[in-house]
This record gives sequence, C-alpha cells and structure tokens, in this order.
Amino acid sequence: MLNHKAAFTIKFWGVRGSIPCPGRETVRYGGNTPCVEMCVGSQRLIFDGGTGLRLLGDALMAQAKPIEAHLFFSHSHCDHIQGFPFFAPAFQAGNHFDIYGVLTEEDGDGVTIRQRLHDQMLHPNFPVPLQVMQANLRFFALAVGEVLSIGDVTVANARLNHPGGSVGYRIDWRGLRVAYVTDTEHFPDRLDGEVLGLAQDADVLIIDATYTDEEYHDPQRSRIGWGHSTWQEAVKIAQAAQVKQLVLFHHDPSHDDDFLDRVLVSAQAVFPQMAIAQEGKSIILHPPWERNYPVWGSSRELSV
Repeated sequence: MLNHKAAFTIKFWGVRGSIPCPGRETVRYGGNTPCVEMCVGSQRLIFDGGTGLRLLGDALMAQAKPIEAHLFFSHSHCDHIQGFPFFAPAFQAGNHFDIYGVLTEEDGDGVTIRQRLHDQMLHPNFPVPLQVMQANLRFFALAVGEVLSIGDVTVANARLNHPGGSVGYRIDWRGLRVAYVTDTEHFPDRLDGEVLGLAQDADVLIIDATYTDEEYHDPQRSRIGWGHSTWQEAVKIAQAAQVKQLVLFHHDPSHDDDFLDRVLVSAQAVFPQMAIAQEGKSIILHPPWERNYPVWGSSRELSV
C-alpha cells in the first residue's frame, strides 16, 4: 500500500470560472468556482478561494487536530475569492493559515490580498467582517517572480495575461513539478513565455481552457480580450513544454457535462495524456524513485 504522506496529492474542490453553476447539467464535472488543494509531503497548499473552498473547509473541520495550510491566490476577481468568507476553519481558534497574493503592475493601487479579502466582507457586501475570524491568519505580499520555500517545497510564480493581472504558480518537491496556471489568455502570434516557464517538464499542468477555438473566435460573440484561453492552446503549451499530464481547468459556466465530454474526446485525440478537472477528483504523484506517473482517484479513495 502506498504512503500518501510521501506523495504529492492534488484534489479539485472547484473547477469552474466566472460564476458557480450548480444543476443537473453540471453534476459530473462540478459547478463550484476555483479551489485546488495540494498535499505535498507534510505541507498543505491551497490555490484560490472560490466556492470550492467552502467544501474543502467543511472537510477539514472533520479533523480532530488543528489545521495548518498555505493559501495562494492567483488574483482577486470575485470567482477566486468568493468562498473565503465561508471557509469555516478560518473562524476556528487554533488553526493557522499563511495567505499569499502577488502585487502585479496591474495592481497600480498597491492593494494587498488582505485588503481585497477584507473589503469583500465589509457591510453591505457581507454581514461578518474579516476580524471575526479567530484562526491565526498571516498575510504575505509576494513579488512577481519570487520563489518561496516552505519546508522542502518551493513555490514560484509568474505573471499571466489577464485583465487586472493574475499569476500562475509552479510547485516543486522531490523531483516532482506541478503548474497551476489560471486565469490567462494566449497570445495570437506566439506561445506565452511565462506560461511555458511554469509548465516546462511539469508532471501535471493545470491550465485555463475556458473556451474552444470556435467560441474564442466567434464573429458574433468573440471572447478575445476576456482573459481566458482555449483547450487547443492548452495542448500547444503542453506539447511545447513536454508536460506529462495536462488537466483542463476553469470551465465556462455555460459548458455542461455533455459539452465537456466532447471536449475530452477531441483533446485526447491530439494529446492523450490529458484530463478535464472534475470536482472531487484527485491525482496522486509519487517521487521518481517510487512511482512517476499520475494516478486519478475519487474523493472516497483519499483521506483529506
């Protein structure tokens, strides 16, 4: 039996972009907005705080011991922070969270992630202010391109092409590499060097693939300039960066389960080592000297 504490486990709690879309048509892939948990050796990292963060919080509250984690935000658009006021462990004394955001040039006002989270919880937006949270919350402003060490885990970031600014992250641990790249829009004439740098030789690349090429270039309702990419462009990045496993992420709320099934078939035809991010699903990676391939699992198969 494999020791999951000596592993790199990725679990998807929210996979949608823009707005939650629960309903009969989104049951299989999920309707919550972005939140990805990564248990890397002894460290718990959380990427983005969309509505999926509430589900993660409820699962963590079932633990008897105090909760410690590092929470990284790609940016502060609503769909990436709207779950934070409902993150139950943050209200529990004895828990500890280090919270990180990056100030990009687009954040010309110099507003930190602490201020963004604080402001969304102010009256009349929300009845409970940030100060009511009893956990030990420490906030950090990262520089673009900064590399952070958390024990034997390193987390690097790079600027992405998104209105208002966003960053992607690369997590390295014991020879394993995972890239989390959302929200970003591809360039029309070249591959994005920043995205390529994050993705290079990654064991898993989780990447924004909100649209299809047909939608993106639709003359009646073009998505150009909206800050998101397509699955076809995601495949180009994966091929150029020699990624082992591609995971399409940040699904458009109008894409139901059947639509995503069709995307899966089309994308696997050109890049077989790919999957579509699915709420409740996990990927388990083991260091190269143990096992060096991703294993998909259901939420029932992995303890939180």
